Amino acid sequence: MGDSRYSGDIFKGHARTQRPTYPEMPAEPGIIVEIVGNDFVGAVVGFERTYDGDFVRLEDRYGTQRLFKMLPGAFMVEGQRVSLTRYVAPRDTSPKRSNSGSRKVGNVQAKVAMPSRIWVEGIHDAAIVEQVWGHDLRVEGVVVEYLEGLDNLQQRLDAFRPGPGRRIGVLADHLIEGTKESRLVADVGPDVLVTGHPFIDIWAAVKPASVGIPAWPDVPYGEDWKAGVCRRLGWSDPKEGWRRVSSSVHTFRDLDSTLIGAVERLVDFVTNPELSKSDCSQM
Repeated sequence: MGDSRYSGDIFKGHARTQRPTYPEMPAEPGIIVEIVGNDFVGAVVGFERTYDGDFVRLEDRYGTQRLFKMLPGAFMVEGQRVSLTRYVAPRDTSPKRSNSGSRKVGNVQAKVAMPSRIWVEGIHDAAIVEQVWGHDLRVEGVVVEYLEGLDNLQQRLDAFRPGPGRRIGVLADHLIEGTKESRLVADVGPDVLVTGHPFIDIWAAVKPASVGIPAWPDVPYGEDWKAGVCRRLGWSDPKEGWRRVSSSVHTFRDLDSTLIGAVERLVDFVTNPELSKSDCSQM
């Protein structure tokens, strides 16, 4: 019979030693790391992968950089011993659409302003157009200017002298057939397109639900519209009213469709020289 001294489990009756485990932590660039058993302390500045495995690059306060193999439990972060893992940057979740609903262009820088312009009646009109279409206009290099009222339109056109490649698009309030506004924008020429919305002021082109009111109140003819709205809604004055209106506009969904269509036609007109006024009017 053979010798059985070496048969069976040689560790039987002896405690097995288990390797300690350490929490894993992504080595996010910038975190401060201390090397266990080493005086080196530095910030994570990068990674390198070699035939021998993954290494983290640290830089200390003197600018010295060193590579350390990413071994289990080889690092201390905020007093806790950890195993570093490669950091994976989060996916870009920034909006892919601009406030106007168009495809957003990343890292956009404003183009040199093109000769054509969009004119609006007042500063509030310009602000709302910027809030919703600002990205699109910067991509195209279109400047928005305000007229301080349609009464100044003809004088401004005489000074600007629109022509082919030098177009003007005009956004008008209360553009309804037979009104003073409609008469002021008649016969402006082939290189000027006037569009607008039917409301007496651009505030009312913002959807009441977006502002948090049931409806825009009726203000009798002859009474200052903004002041009358504020009195009826309990707002202190038009300054407070504008703050409420402006802060309610985030995307095109906060605006009435008549204003959306009017601005889109103007953008098309001034950025596409091949489009005629009739083409834009049919959009």
